[in-house]
Amino acid sequence: MLLSLETPDHEFFLRGADGRVALVNDRRIERSFVLAPNRLIEDWAVGDVRTLSIDDLAPLLELQPELIVLGCGASQAFPPPATLAACLGRGIGVESMTNAAAARTFNVLAGEGRRVVAGFVLGQ
Repeated sequence: MLLSLETPDHEFFLRGADGRVALVNDRRIERSFVLAPNRLIEDWAVGDVRTLSIDDLAPLLELQPELIVLGCGASQAFPPPATLAACLGRGIGVESMTNAAAARTFNVLAGEGRRVVAGFVLGQ
């Protein structure tokens, strides 16, 4: 069997995340952040997905995603219906899941070349 190292064609790879910490490439991050395949925005001022407003999503929306993946921390939570409706009204899908699931989902979608942006809530 021939084995070869496959490297992603995007700059950032999420190696894992839980409710308190994430590993982006080889960098340990301990505060909420936004991640796109070629962009990392640190210190995203969000502490709870359940109170997320459309204004909180501005850094993600500026990256023009087709899909937003929300990492809610260690346990799954959902943003308010009005926030979801505002995204859907723009033609942007939103998926909410634990940080571990969001990390896996982000990597798969980024690897497929999708315009995915993820927001991860840390510190829980």
